[in-house]
Amino acid sequence: MTAPLPVRPPEPPGPPADRVPEKAPEQRRQSRLFAPLRETGRLFTLAGTVCRETFRRPFQVREFIEQFWFVASVTILPAALVSIPFGAVIALQVGSLTQQLGAQSFTGGASVLAVIQQASPIIVALLVSGAAGSAICADLGSRKIREELDAMEVMGVSPVQRLVVPRVLATMLVAVLLNGLVSVVGTLGGYFFNVILQHGTPGAYLSSFSALAQLPDLYISEVKALIFGFIAGIVAAYRGLNPRGGPKGVGDAVNQSVVITFMLLFFVNMILTAIYLQIVPAKGS
Repeated sequence: MTAPLPVRPPEPPGPPADRVPEKAPEQRRQSRLFAPLRETGRLFTLAGTVCRETFRRPFQVREFIEQFWFVASVTILPAALVSIPFGAVIALQVGSLTQQLGAQSFTGGASVLAVIQQASPIIVALLVSGAAGSAICADLGSRKIREELDAMEVMGVSPVQRLVVPRVLATMLVAVLLNGLVSVVGTLGGYFFNVILQHGTPGAYLSSFSALAQLPDLYISEVKALIFGFIAGIVAAYRGLNPRGGPKGVGDAVNQSVVITFMLLFFVNMILTAIYLQIVPAKGS
């Protein structure tokens, strides 16, 4: 006779081995609480990776030229058209205020400083993030859901060095160049509306500008445009590299990138302006 087979004791009740136990409500709450911090850390990590990969060989010259031309082509005309009403509104508002205070001779300097220091970098950043940043985010997001970026990593090609770095550098360079265009067009628009509509004196407009403005005002404007272009490119690339939920997730990522960029731009602009006003004394003081 064969010996009876040993009877296996019953397993204790519990979740099946192939099922992962759900997180406790407290863990889920903490996960949602720290999610913005994790996203912020990943964004800064991508920014550091882009800065490091910028100096890695080979540099993607052709991709950079193509992206520069694309960003410039979709932002030059809107920037020039938007800067005219911005300069006009600032000139009209400042001119009305100086007339009430009896300081019409300072209208030109005040309006031009407002255009160069504040309006021009903000206009450029909003257009770059809204037009070019959304396109960059959609392009990278579509590549991600088609698993092209995963295939590049399998072949040993860095998607950041191959795709992200040329796009970020292109947005930075276009932002710097567009800032000069917007400053010139906005200043000319403010001059026209102040002299023609408010019957200002051309000589007083130009003399007040030379009396109040100084070269560091142009420097801080270009520095702001450079930083804003970097922020717009990094945020667009980060959201494009991390879409959720297929094609619908790509559309949501595009909207999120534009909103996040706008919020960061105004916050960084406040910090840069405060630092500049503390470091650089006003002309004549």
